[in-house]
Amino acid sequence: MQTQATFIDNIRHQLKHGGMTFKLIFINIVVFIGIRVLSIFSNLLGSSDGAFIDSYIGPFLGLHTDFMAFITHPWTLFTYMFTHFGLMHLLWNMLFLYFAGKLFEQMFSAKRLLATYILGGMLGGILEIVAHAAFEKMQLSSDSVVGASGSIMAIFIAISFYRPNTKVHLFGLLPVRIIFLAIAFILMDFLKLGSADSTAHFAHLGGAILGVWSIQNLHASNNIVTLSQAFMNSVLKLFSKKDATHMKVKKGGKSVRHKSDEDYNAEKKNKQEVIDKILDKISKSGYESLTKKEKDYLFNQSKK
Repeated sequence: MQTQATFIDNIRHQLKHGGMTFKLIFINIVVFIGIRVLSIFSNLLGSSDGAFIDSYIGPFLGLHTDFMAFITHPWTLFTYMFTHFGLMHLLWNMLFLYFAGKLFEQMFSAKRLLATYILGGMLGGILEIVAHAAFEKMQLSSDSVVGASGSIMAIFIAISFYRPNTKVHLFGLLPVRIIFLAIAFILMDFLKLGSADSTAHFAHLGGAILGVWSIQNLHASNNIVTLSQAFMNSVLKLFSKKDATHMKVKKGGKSVRHKSDEDYNAEKKNKQEVIDKILDKISKSGYESLTKKEKDYLFNQSKK
């Protein structure tokens, strides 16, 4: 009982303090476990795994690449990026997400990671639907797509093109600039377009496009990720009784107004410049060359 309690406490701690990367991994794993539990009950009732997934789970959670089928299941553009049917598919994607997500949160923020994940998955899904309609050979392949690969590709390509000289160690031994890995992934997906390997290469490329797009005009208000975050904030305000941009807060007996958009963007730009300097120092001299103050600053920014 004590071990179980400790495990649950660790999960709770990670969900609260582990950053957005852990939260996304947790959601993917919970969805996978839910699918497997339902499959077990389906087996007990006399139906095979494949039949249950093909008849119920796939149509409900998997992205429909046929346009007319997608029109009747539009939510699958969101649900497919959290859905995996195979254990190895899940494990590979979660390992990749952990690696790319942690780097992303060191460079940017948790909220931006979530937005990039969702936008990358959506653009990848849209590209799969368009390819299915445009190319006859695509219509012979699976009419359903699942997996977080497009979303993870967006995250990985974003950090690769933002910090191309960052070095990663392949197999823990061979130092390689991250941009070379990114280009290799893109080329592999491009060369395999139309192949019968049951992989959603168009979704991967859609995610890659979003990754590159997301770092264009990074500090501008018309940046694709910044725009999406502003849109979501606007939607959330519709459900709020008070407009947070005009709300006054009492602080020490004084009335304080929230920051204007201009002040907020200026402060955000200054913070990013500090982060950029720290990351430059890491790429040149390694993480251990940072002072305690720099490490604490980078950690605190990654949690926001």
